[in-house]
Parts: sequence; C-alpha cells; structure tokens
Amino acid sequence: MKKLQQRVQSLLINSFALPSDVILELPRITVIGQIHVYIENHQGLATYSDTELKLKINKGYIQIKGKSFVLKMMLPEEILLEGTITDIKFLPE
Repeated sequence: MKKLQQRVQSLLINSFALPSDVILELPRITVIGQIHVYIENHQGLATYSDTELKLKINKGYIQIKGKSFVLKMMLPEEILLEGTITDIKFLPE
C-alpha cells in the first residue's frame, strides 16, 4: 500500500507540475540570515518561548533555538519568527 501511495504522489508531482512540498505535506522553511524564519505547511505550535519554538509537522517536529524570539505572524499553516536564530532541527516523533 505504501508503494502505491508513493507512486501516486510521484505521478501527481511529475504529471501536474505540483510542488512536492504540497503533495508530500512537507514543511517549507525560508531562513533570512539569523534574524527571520518563515515556515509553511506546519500542523500547529507545540512549544514557544523567547528562546525556543517547536512546531508539529507531518512526521515529527521542527525545533528552532535562539534568543529574543517574537512571533511576527501566525496563521493556521504559516508562521514568521523573528529573533537571533542559532539552531534549526528536525525531530522525529
């Protein structure tokens, strides 16, 4: 069943020129220097403080560490974080 799902996803990506991050439910992370992180396709906020942000994603979490964090924008599937970013990790479930 898993192979069939992968083949269908691959077919959709190649045939319809759809972005793979949308079809595969992957997060898209845009980092601007050490001061901004824009994340799309997340599934909710797990942890937030002025030194850590943890977001739920399809197969685990994204953890961002640093200091002086401020949430500049938060929508259901998008978030913009500002501060001094020192570390970005993908954590499995």
